[in-house]
Amino acid sequence: MNPTPLRITSLNVNGIRSAMSKGVDVWLREQARPDWLCVQELKALESDMHAGLRALGGLRGAFHHAQKPGYSGVGLYFRHEPDDMRIGFGNAEFDAEGRYVEARYRLADGMRLAIVSVYFPSGSSSEARQQAKFRFLAAFEDHMRALQSQGEVILCGDVNIAHKEIDLKNWKGNLKNSGFLPEERAWMTHVLDDLHWVDVFRALNPLPDQYTWWSNRGQARAKNVGWRIDYQLATPGVAALAQRGSESIYTAARFSDHAPLSISYDLRF
Repeated sequence: MNPTPLRITSLNVNGIRSAMSKGVDVWLREQARPDWLCVQELKALESDMHAGLRALGGLRGAFHHAQKPGYSGVGLYFRHEPDDMRIGFGNAEFDAEGRYVEARYRLADGMRLAIVSVYFPSGSSSEARQQAKFRFLAAFEDHMRALQSQGEVILCGDVNIAHKEIDLKNWKGNLKNSGFLPEERAWMTHVLDDLHWVDVFRALNPLPDQYTWWSNRGQARAKNVGWRIDYQLATPGVAALAQRGSESIYTAARFSDHAPLSISYDLRF
């Protein structure tokens, strides 16, 4: 059986009802057509999720809602029915915030594959939230180690860290700001260099000015004064199956303050 290119799109929707009103469902159905869609910042409780939101892009979804209304929350939509699903990653503090959904598969060639939608905390609102972000990074590193011991993984989501200077426009002005702190960048370097995860988009595309988030202040988006904080991080085996030239940050329409990030992989179902 030959590999089939299968597409994964990740998008922080900054409110799924808001993104729906801005046409994201039509774009997904008519243009993007992903096989998996990972979304972050649902900002919706289970009771808010009407049938259209549960079937975004014509896909079936699973969700992890925050306990707090109008806050956080992630979803993972799929065209291929998973063999198993996991909601939350076993950390009481952050599972209460609705940050993790995982789908597991056994592929035709025997590969064990987990696809994850995750939303890392932001530390920009206060020092307390920055400390929470550091706690999350420590706990999630342990979870990433456990995941990679079980097979191949594609981890999609808003990581809220720009790794290198190329990953944000105004890097000099953000050296002391959350999202570009030395400790956060060192964590990302450790994950890539020591744990051997792959930043798939950057492996495929070395060009500057590739951003996925822009501030709503001023003309940041119009001037492309942005940050690349949305990722597809993968273990080496499946990262090697990413199709060069398939990587895309879609900016022609605006569904959120983030842009959708899509990559195709040669996978065998």
